Amino acid sequence: MAITAFVFGVLALLLAPGPTNTLMGLAGAQGGLSRVVRLLPAELAGYVTTILPLSFLGAQLFQSFPGFGVALKIIAAIWIALLAIRLWTSLSLGKGEREISATRVYITTCLNPKALIFGLVLLPSPESAEFVPRFALFGAMVIGVAMIWGGLGMATQLSAAGTKRLAILQRVASAWLLFVSLSLMFNIVRT
Repeated sequence: MAITAFVFGVLALLLAPGPTNTLMGLAGAQGGLSRVVRLLPAELAGYVTTILPLSFLGAQLFQSFPGFGVALKIIAAIWIALLAIRLWTSLSLGKGEREISATRVYITTCLNPKALIFGLVLLPSPESAEFVPRFALFGAMVIGVAMIWGGLGMATQLSAAGTKRLAILQRVASAWLLFVSLSLMFNIVRT
Protein backbone atom coordinates (compact mmCIF):
# COMPACT_ATOMS: atom_id res chain seq x y z
CA MET A 1 0.00 0.00 0.00
CA ALA A 2 1.39 3.41 -0.96
CA ILE A 3 2.20 5.79 1.88
CA THR A 4 -0.53 8.26 0.87
CA ALA A 5 -3.17 5.51 0.80
CA PHE A 6 -1.94 4.32 4.18
CA VAL A 7 -2.11 7.82 5.71
CA PHE A 8 -5.56 8.57 4.30
CA GLY A 9 -6.88 5.14 5.32
CA VAL A 10 -5.57 5.43 8.87
CA LEU A 11 -6.72 9.03 9.29
CA ALA A 12 -10.19 8.28 7.93
CA LEU A 13 -10.59 5.48 10.43
CA LEU A 14 -8.96 7.30 13.36
CA LEU A 15 -11.00 10.48 12.87
CA ALA A 16 -14.32 8.61 12.74
CA PRO A 17 -16.33 8.81 15.96
CA GLY A 18 -15.73 5.77 18.11
CA PRO A 19 -15.34 4.71 21.72
CA THR A 20 -11.76 5.94 22.24
CA ASN A 21 -12.41 9.26 20.49
CA THR A 22 -15.51 9.73 22.62
CA LEU A 23 -13.48 9.28 25.80
CA MET A 24 -10.76 11.65 24.56
CA GLY A 25 -13.37 14.27 23.70
CA LEU A 26 -14.89 13.95 27.17
CA ALA A 27 -11.42 14.14 28.73
CA GLY A 28 -10.79 17.36 26.80
CA ALA A 29 -14.10 18.76 28.04
CA GLN A 30 -13.31 17.78 31.62
CA GLY A 31 -9.66 18.79 31.88
CA GLY A 32 -8.51 20.43 28.67
CA LEU A 33 -5.67 19.30 26.45
CA SER A 34 -3.38 18.65 29.40
CA ARG A 35 -5.77 15.88 30.49
CA VAL A 36 -5.76 14.44 26.98
CA VAL A 37 -1.95 14.49 26.90
CA ARG A 38 -1.87 12.53 30.18
CA LEU A 39 -4.17 9.90 28.62
CA LEU A 40 -2.17 9.52 25.39
CA PRO A 41 0.14 6.79 26.78
CA ALA A 42 -2.93 4.72 27.71
CA GLU A 43 -4.39 5.07 24.21
CA LEU A 44 -1.08 4.24 22.53
CA ALA A 45 -0.54 1.26 24.86
CA GLY A 46 -4.04 0.00 24.06
CA TYR A 47 -3.38 0.08 20.34
CA VAL A 48 0.04 -1.57 20.77
CA THR A 49 -1.49 -4.29 22.98
CA THR A 50 -4.00 -5.20 20.29
CA ILE A 51 -2.25 -4.37 17.02
CA LEU A 52 1.10 -6.07 17.53
CA PRO A 53 -0.30 -9.53 18.32
CA LEU A 54 -2.81 -9.15 15.49
CA SER A 55 -0.08 -8.15 13.06
CA PHE A 56 2.08 -11.13 13.98
CA LEU A 57 -0.55 -13.80 14.62
CA GLY A 58 -3.93 -12.41 13.62
CA ALA A 59 -4.56 -13.96 10.22
CA GLN A 60 -3.40 -17.41 11.35
CA LEU A 61 -5.31 -17.14 14.62
CA PHE A 62 -8.58 -16.23 12.93
CA GLN A 63 -8.15 -19.04 10.39
CA SER A 64 -7.39 -21.62 13.09
CA PHE A 65 -10.04 -20.37 15.53
CA PRO A 66 -12.86 -18.59 13.66
CA GLY A 67 -14.79 -18.15 16.90
CA PHE A 68 -12.00 -15.99 18.34
CA GLY A 69 -13.00 -13.02 16.17
CA VAL A 70 -16.64 -13.36 17.19
CA ALA A 71 -15.70 -13.61 20.87
CA LEU A 72 -13.52 -10.51 20.59
CA LYS A 73 -16.37 -8.57 18.98
CA ILE A 74 -18.81 -9.66 21.69
CA ILE A 75 -16.40 -8.59 24.44
CA ALA A 76 -15.89 -5.23 22.71
CA ALA A 77 -19.66 -4.70 22.32
CA ILE A 78 -20.26 -5.49 26.00
CA TRP A 79 -17.45 -3.16 27.17
CA ILE A 80 -18.73 -0.30 25.00
CA ALA A 81 -22.27 -0.83 26.31
CA LEU A 82 -20.95 -0.72 29.89
CA LEU A 83 -19.16 2.55 29.10
CA ALA A 84 -22.40 3.99 27.73
CA ILE A 85 -24.33 2.96 30.83
CA ARG A 86 -21.65 4.34 33.18
CA LEU A 87 -21.62 7.68 31.37
CA TRP A 88 -25.41 7.95 31.46
CA THR A 89 -25.81 6.85 35.09
CA SER A 90 -22.96 9.03 36.34
CA LEU A 91 -25.04 12.04 35.27
CA SER A 92 -28.21 10.62 36.82
CA LEU A 93 -26.37 10.04 40.09
CA GLY A 94 -24.85 13.51 40.08
CA LYS A 95 -21.38 12.31 39.10
CA GLY A 96 -21.24 14.15 35.78
CA GLU A 97 -17.71 15.35 36.45
CA ARG A 98 -16.29 11.83 36.93
CA GLU A 99 -12.86 11.94 35.35
CA ILE A 100 -12.01 9.72 32.39
CA SER A 101 -9.31 7.33 33.62
CA ALA A 102 -6.26 5.94 31.84
CA THR A 103 -7.53 2.44 32.60
CA ARG A 104 -10.81 3.16 30.80
CA VAL A 105 -8.98 4.59 27.81
CA TYR A 106 -6.57 1.63 27.70
CA ILE A 107 -9.25 -1.08 27.88
CA THR A 108 -11.51 0.76 25.45
CA THR A 109 -8.68 1.13 22.95
CA CYS A 110 -7.66 -2.52 23.32
CA LEU A 111 -11.23 -3.53 22.49
CA ASN A 112 -11.75 -0.86 19.82
CA PRO A 113 -12.87 -2.57 16.60
CA LYS A 114 -10.68 -0.12 14.65
CA ALA A 115 -7.60 -1.86 16.06
CA LEU A 116 -8.58 -5.02 14.17
CA ILE A 117 -8.54 -3.14 10.89
CA PHE A 118 -5.21 -1.46 11.67
CA GLY A 119 -3.55 -4.72 12.71
CA LEU A 120 -4.99 -6.99 10.03
CA VAL A 121 -5.49 -4.71 7.02
CA LEU A 122 -3.79 -1.32 7.01
CA LEU A 123 -0.37 -2.00 8.53
CA PRO A 124 2.09 -3.96 6.40
CA SER A 125 3.25 -7.40 7.44
CA PRO A 126 5.75 -7.36 10.32
CA GLU A 127 8.28 -9.00 8.00
CA SER A 128 8.16 -5.95 5.73
CA ALA A 129 10.83 -3.24 6.06
CA GLU A 130 7.93 -0.73 6.05
CA PHE A 131 6.32 -2.12 9.22
CA VAL A 132 8.31 -0.16 11.84
CA PRO A 133 8.20 3.23 10.04
CA ARG A 134 4.47 2.82 9.30
CA PHE A 135 3.77 1.77 12.88
CA ALA A 136 5.64 4.86 14.12
CA LEU A 137 3.66 7.03 11.69
CA PHE A 138 0.47 5.37 12.94
CA GLY A 139 1.44 6.33 16.52
CA ALA A 140 1.98 9.95 15.48
CA MET A 141 -1.43 10.01 13.80
CA VAL A 142 -3.06 8.54 16.94
CA ILE A 143 -1.57 11.40 18.98
CA GLY A 144 -2.74 14.03 16.47
CA VAL A 145 -6.28 12.68 16.29
CA ALA A 146 -6.55 12.38 20.08
CA MET A 147 -5.56 16.04 20.37
CA ILE A 148 -8.20 16.99 17.77
CA TRP A 149 -10.93 15.12 19.68
CA GLY A 150 -9.69 16.54 22.98
CA GLY A 151 -9.74 20.04 21.46
CA LEU A 152 -13.32 19.52 20.29
CA GLY A 153 -14.28 18.46 23.79
CA MET A 154 -12.43 21.41 25.28
CA ALA A 155 -14.31 23.79 22.96
CA THR A 156 -17.55 22.84 24.72
CA GLN A 157 -16.22 24.54 27.86
CA LEU A 158 -15.47 27.97 26.40
CA SER A 159 -18.30 29.86 28.11
CA ALA A 160 -20.23 29.99 31.35
CA ALA A 161 -22.63 27.34 30.02
CA GLY A 162 -19.75 24.84 29.88
CA THR A 163 -21.00 22.57 32.68
CA LYS A 164 -24.41 22.26 31.04
CA ARG A 165 -22.79 21.56 27.66
CA LEU A 166 -20.54 18.93 29.28
CA ALA A 167 -23.65 17.17 30.62
CA ILE A 168 -25.23 17.28 27.17
CA LEU A 169 -21.97 16.07 25.58
CA GLN A 170 -21.82 13.22 28.09
CA ARG A 171 -25.42 12.19 27.24
CA VAL A 172 -24.71 12.34 23.51
CA ALA A 173 -21.48 10.36 24.01
CA SER A 174 -23.37 7.76 26.04
CA ALA A 175 -26.03 7.41 23.34
CA TRP A 176 -23.33 7.17 20.65
CA LEU A 177 -21.45 4.44 22.54
CA LEU A 178 -24.68 2.48 22.97
CA PHE A 179 -25.31 2.80 19.22
CA VAL A 180 -21.76 1.53 18.48
CA SER A 181 -22.26 -1.40 20.85
CA LEU A 182 -25.63 -2.33 19.34
CA SER A 183 -24.18 -2.03 15.83
CA LEU A 184 -21.39 -4.45 16.75
CA MET A 185 -23.91 -6.91 18.21
CA PHE A 186 -26.14 -6.59 15.15
CA ASN A 187 -23.18 -7.35 12.87
CA ILE A 188 -22.29 -10.40 14.97
CA VAL A 189 -25.84 -11.75 14.80
CA ARG A 190 -26.06 -11.01 11.08
CA THR A 191 -22.93 -13.03 10.24
